[in-house]
Amino acid sequence: MSELAGRGLALTERGPVAAVVFDIGRVLIRWELRALYARLIADPDELDWFLANVVTEEWHFQHDAGRPLGEMVPELQALYPEHAPLVDAYATRFLETIPGPVPGTSEIVERLDARGVPLYAITNFGSEFWAEFRPTFPLLDRFGEIVVSGEEKVAKPDAAIFDLAASRFGYAPHAMLFVDDNVANVAAAHALGWQVHHFVNAPALEADLVERGLI
Repeated sequence: MSELAGRGLALTERGPVAAVVFDIGRVLIRWELRALYARLIADPDELDWFLANVVTEEWHFQHDAGRPLGEMVPELQALYPEHAPLVDAYATRFLETIPGPVPGTSEIVERLDARGVPLYAITNFGSEFWAEFRPTFPLLDRFGEIVVSGEEKVAKPDAAIFDLAASRFGYAPHAMLFVDDNVANVAAAHALGWQVHHFVNAPALEADLVERGLI
């Protein structure tokens, strides 16, 4: 049973789906701060400490929510001056935190697109990193509107980003299937009336989409 199901949220809504809305990080692409910093910090214990205390996912989320790197990076370097070059690598080598696509999901997107299913995305992604990343991932050419948290300065699971997305995409929430790996994001969308799929892996998503008649 998934964590979402364990929280009592329905996973089996089967109303008509007019569009599929994807998260990007950890659904379409792998994202791991460790993928970069394992190249820079040889000692495993030091690496674990650094990712738990200095460049953390919680700190990174500030950029997803719209805070510029020009504020975040110098501030953190002032707190940890001995790690200033490593903090700088976060800003200058961010693409190395993306080791590649999540296995299987690109093929699912291609199949949906071939069936003429409208595709959209809502992603927590810093605007500066998004500008760097977007040209490297042509799969996203198959998508219509993509709502990027860093550009809008509001991030999932805030209800405002889902309301904004529904307005931009042009569909009622109940007519869209939202796919995300983060249970809090899925729960927020579910509470707003979206159909949802808590992403665990591509085979489970494929099975859900087949059952819904989308692929």
